[in-house]
Parts: sequence; structure tokens; C-alpha cells
Amino acid sequence: MKWRGGSAEDVDQSLLARIEDASLHASAPPEQRWLDGWLLRFSPGKAKRARSIQAVAPGRLPIDTKLALAAEVYREAALPMLVRVTPLSAPAGLDAHLAALGWEAIEDTLVLVHTGLGKGSAFGVTGPTPAHPPGLCWTELDTAAFAQAVGVLRGSTPTERDAHAERLRAASTRFQAYAWTDATLGTVVACGQFAREGDLVGIYDVFTAAARRRTGLASSLCERMLSISANEGAKVAYLQVGADNLGAQRVYGRLGFAVGYSYHYRVPGRSP
Repeated sequence: MKWRGGSAEDVDQSLLARIEDASLHASAPPEQRWLDGWLLRFSPGKAKRARSIQAVAPGRLPIDTKLALAAEVYREAALPMLVRVTPLSAPAGLDAHLAALGWEAIEDTLVLVHTGLGKGSAFGVTGPTPAHPPGLCWTELDTAAFAQAVGVLRGSTPTERDAHAERLRAASTRFQAYAWTDATLGTVVACGQFAREGDLVGIYDVFTAAARRRTGLASSLCERMLSISANEGAKVAYLQVGADNLGAQRVYGRLGFAVGYSYHYRVPGRSP
């Protein structure tokens, strides 16, 4: 299996398949339906994972027939149609087929993996408590508060924030959200969340206020979330980062993450 844009040489591919399944569980919105082996998601939120086609199984229908049927679903939802393409997408050759139709590849994304959590690691029960940045408080946020906080930092619309909160409430995997807040003003300056599924934990929606970037807040936030999840039983962590986001990749690399695989989206109606 060729992992487009990444390397899985040091990570067992069955583990990568489990990670892909866990990421689908963690990003599941209420607005989704099956179409002959493809999972169609059409949430009005910002996250493309929750408003794109997940080509999970090959099914029986020809690709073009399924694309035509899916297009009706996205027209009714008033959303653009996207196909998320991973090394596990089915049927085989889906990416090449879409490229031949003129669908453009956008948003190359890396899935980074850390296989060293647990007892005896820097993030296990014997690991040190991560540093506490001065002037900030460590705060746990509920679903609604987190969707609002990260939405404000991202500049998301109210509709996108509401959709994010609804997706988190409806998810089969429980999310835990945390933030660094200003001790004086109470405002969120950095936040993130994780979803644990057995011994796997996914880190999601790590975001820092523009004025506080490059100050180590994202790193300390992730250190704390990894420690919490490791103490709950997580042994492997994963997260997703833009292939062009070199700054974030350096942060996660220092924490011990490495590239597991990559994915991208295909958008119709444009030249390849």
C-alpha cells in the first residue's frame, strides 16, 4: 500500500487502520447517511471531515453512479461535495478516477502518530506534571463552551459553532476539552480537546490566539492532554495537521509524533 505524501514504515498498518476508524468515530456528525459503502456526511459546520464523503468500502455500484447519487444529497444540504481520500479509500483507484474527471486535490493533511504513551513514558503515570505558563489558568470546558471558545479563536460563524457543538454532543466517543485562560480576564488564549477510544487517543482542535502564538502554549496544552489521556489508559496518540503547517509539525515532532499517513480532499468541477 502506498501512503500518499507520508511514510508508515515505522508504524504497523493495522494500527493506522484503527486510527482511521477512531478518527471517523470522533468526527461523526448527526447529519450522515450510508450510500453503498460510502459514508456521506453533510454537517453545516467548518470541519471538512464532517461534511465530506468517506469512501469506506467499495460497494457494488459504479463510482460515477455513486457520485451522481451523492451529488443530490449535497445539493439538498446546500453544501459543496467533497471526497476525503485516504490510503484506505475504496474502491482502489478512486483517487485516480476522480483526478481523471477533473476533480482537484486540496488540503493535503498529515496524520501524525505517537506510539510511546503509557507507564514509564514522559506522558504516563510516572511522568512529570507539565509546566504551568505564568498568568494562565488550566480550565476544563464543556461541549458548548469549547465549541464557542475555539470558534471565536478561529473566526467561525455562529452556525459553524452551533454545528460543532452538536457534533460533539452527538459523538459516540466522549470528548474532553481544556484551555489555558487568562487568570485576570478569564479569556481563552489556547484550547484543545481529545477523544479517547480504548488505548487510542485523538488530539483535536488545538488553537492558540494570534497574539499568543509561538510562546509554547500549544505545546504545553498538548503535553497536559497527553498526560491526562495516558493516565486514563491511552498508549497511542494521533492528530491531524496541514502538510504545509511546518510550525505545528515542529511542535508535534518535539512531542514525539511522527508521520503515519496522509490524506487530501477532491473537489469537483476544476482542472486537475
